[in-house]
Amino acid sequence: MATSTSAGQNRRDFVSDQDVRWCPGCGDYSILANVQRVMPDLGVRREDTVFVSGIGCSSRFPYYMNTYGFHTIHGRAPAFATGIKVARPELSVWVVTGDGDGLSIGGNHLLHSIRRNLNIQILLFNNRVYGLTKGQYSPTSEPGMRTKSSPQGSIDYPIDPISFSLSAGATFVARTIDVDAAHMRQTLRLAHEHSGTAFVEILQNCPVFNDGAWSDLQDRKTRVESSLVLEHGKPLVFSSKGSLKGIAVDQGVPSVVELADDDDPVERGVVVHDEHCETTSYAHALATLKRPDFPLPVGVIRQVEKPCYEDLLQQQVEHAIEQQGVGDLGDLLCSGDVWRVD
Repeated sequence: MATSTSAGQNRRDFVSDQDVRWCPGCGDYSILANVQRVMPDLGVRREDTVFVSGIGCSSRFPYYMNTYGFHTIHGRAPAFATGIKVARPELSVWVVTGDGDGLSIGGNHLLHSIRRNLNIQILLFNNRVYGLTKGQYSPTSEPGMRTKSSPQGSIDYPIDPISFSLSAGATFVARTIDVDAAHMRQTLRLAHEHSGTAFVEILQNCPVFNDGAWSDLQDRKTRVESSLVLEHGKPLVFSSKGSLKGIAVDQGVPSVVELADDDDPVERGVVVHDEHCETTSYAHALATLKRPDFPLPVGVIRQVEKPCYEDLLQQQVEHAIEQQGVGDLGDLLCSGDVWRVD
């Protein structure tokens, strides 16, 4: 986290003078509003905050935040964020990307920024479609999805952002929903408090090209049955059709357990959520929970501690200076295998 703080900041301080331009009903509006609301709670000056984006509807974000920002090239936001964090480790750096920008052309950059464990926050907006380029299927689109680029239905198997981030070694992984403002703000606070790469998938609706992609999770009437709210130290229980149920995991395979009102979930084999589990096997098991067979987990899935990349890099630099001195750039350029062209 950045070390500089400023008391008295409010949401208006983080709202830019740019007209916000997304399609009516887009989930980006809710995400933007909640990010702007949570920023004053983090205690970091807007002058010490940077938002970095690539290409896509979500990538307009830096224009709408009254902070420093970079609107970079397609899929490369993590690379720019890495350079910013390494050069200015005291800054609070946020990457805003989408399922297309981050997991297609930017998949390699996203993977390496996560595995390095930079102390940054990565927000991946997942609406399961390319919205900016008018409705092509994306890496997270469901099989069979008919779009302009898949008129007979997509035959691609989708990428799961949570599984992807876990496989890359993410030290903080969470999921939230665009319409659940309170949950989103709490998730963003926890992501910022984490020391290391915080990866947050935000389920988001595209009302024009993929309306209703997450309808059962966004509708208040069905959200309770469709989602599994994760709380550290609490059993994995949820309500479905008026009855209580839980999630058991046997040899890495999850299953649903029917519970009576007087049942002790733990005695019935329901798993107690442990977001600090060092091995990723438990978190990967949670990532396999999919609708409609299971409720979709929302909240912090994994949170562990590991040294940050920029800290380790700074230690190397200090050690090199201690061993060899500050050095001279001119001497370096003229040393070793050099030749002169007349």
